[in-house]
Amino acid sequence: MLNSRGAPVLDCDLAIDCLKTIIEGVDMVFHLAGQPGISEQTAWEDYQRNNSVATHRLVEAAKEVNKSLKFVNISTSSVYGLHATNRESAPPKPASWYGVTKLAAEQEVMAAHRTGDLSACSLRLFSVYGERERPEKLFPKLIRAIDLDEEFPLFEGSLEHKRSFTYVGDICEGILAAIENWDKAEGEIFNLGTDHSFTTGEAIQTVEEIMGKKARLKMVPARPGDQKATHANIDKIRSRLGWEPKTSLRDGLERMVEWYMRDVRGKVDWV
Repeated sequence: MLNSRGAPVLDCDLAIDCLKTIIEGVDMVFHLAGQPGISEQTAWEDYQRNNSVATHRLVEAAKEVNKSLKFVNISTSSVYGLHATNRESAPPKPASWYGVTKLAAEQEVMAAHRTGDLSACSLRLFSVYGERERPEKLFPKLIRAIDLDEEFPLFEGSLEHKRSFTYVGDICEGILAAIENWDKAEGEIFNLGTDHSFTTGEAIQTVEEIMGKKARLKMVPARPGDQKATHANIDKIRSRLGWEPKTSLRDGLERMVEWYMRDVRGKVDWV
């Protein structure tokens, strides 16, 4: 799809491949690559390699190619730790390997800016969801389980966890706001998420209402380091970049269910 729209796709590994030739002639880098999420099946070495090492190599390549290149780093609310409700100036307290290595990656980028070697900013995303989301995440798994009348595994205690579920379209507009207001974004870290928070239980109930069918929940052991609450404080990005989330949780989930029924159901092998 991207190739057909004039955006070439290259298959490379940021941790080992030569990146200098790839980004030569590029005006801006959006760094979304990394080892996502919290999983006991993912080794610490994978988080370190795919978050810290990969970011270091990309930053070094960008510095060598063009110091005026604009670099947008995509970080995460997980850097705040178990309770992600603070302003950007609050001390980070990550409680997972994911959060620790994403914080290290963010600091790698911002250190290059502080030394004058890179024009950069970092955006800390909050619980992004929407069409084409990774299949192992909450909403894709939930929608599929309800549709197929299968049990849905849910981590113990997570029904009460609070999340700033943020629709992917709003996230894209936030990234664009940083680009279009680079003089105000450069050198800064911004929270990027909705300032409306819902429990996971409330979000599941919303999907059930949209689909007209109850989920068959199966409780499984809790994940160590899982966040208890996220509630994006977006005062900074709202005042400096003029960004505001527009999509309600219900509207975003309705679009996601529609996407699943139209483009995924019976068409995609989902493991």
